[in-house]
Amino acid sequence: MTVKTFQVCKNLQIYLGMQIEKIFENNRKWIEEKLQIDSQYFEHLSEGQNPDILYIGCSDSRVTAEELMGVQPGEAFVHRNIANMVSNTDLSAMSVINYAVAILKVNHIVVCGHYGCGGVKAAMQSADLGILNPWLRNIRDVYRIHKKKLNKISDEETKYKRLIELNVQEQCINIIKTADVQKAYKDRDIRVHGWVFDIHTGKLIDLKIDFQKILKGVMEIYRLD
Repeated sequence: MTVKTFQVCKNLQIYLGMQIEKIFENNRKWIEEKLQIDSQYFEHLSEGQNPDILYIGCSDSRVTAEELMGVQPGEAFVHRNIANMVSNTDLSAMSVINYAVAILKVNHIVVCGHYGCGGVKAAMQSADLGILNPWLRNIRDVYRIHKKKLNKISDEETKYKRLIELNVQEQCINIIKTADVQKAYKDRDIRVHGWVFDIHTGKLIDLKIDFQKILKGVMEIYRLD
């Protein structure tokens, strides 16, 4: 290692150390702000959670679940991964759905995608992306299912946005197929919602998916007696 390289690495370590310290400083300020509003804030917070919403979104660092919904700690149970996927082979996602639906008894499940999603963009390419290949294959399957509709769209940006929306729709359907949600339908009025966050405007868009129409044939196979 040259002297110049060593100095660059040392400066980088100092910079990263300052960034981490800033996080702890922000945490201290956040605690003070909360206690000024409510001196028992953390006592109440530690009593447990009772969220009514399960939010499944993308891991993109620009899309923060609680902030864009305007909810407080304890009001939403959150799961995030690349491109807001719900795969039945993903133990993490399946465990989150089970806990949220069967234990926390949430009444609303939201799948929220976002325009500008890097995962969906990558899935539209034919490149070999290594470890991401099996994950992105799920999105490519969404493209395959809706290939005829998507191929009619000539503008690439419009097609990209539509695939993001269709990916949300398919993940919502995957949620409805799960045994936990099927069982919950018998006990309460649990609802699944498909949203997209427009990263250019900050708006949340309800896709208003007609699940009854889409699932008419699917439920013949997946409905639990």
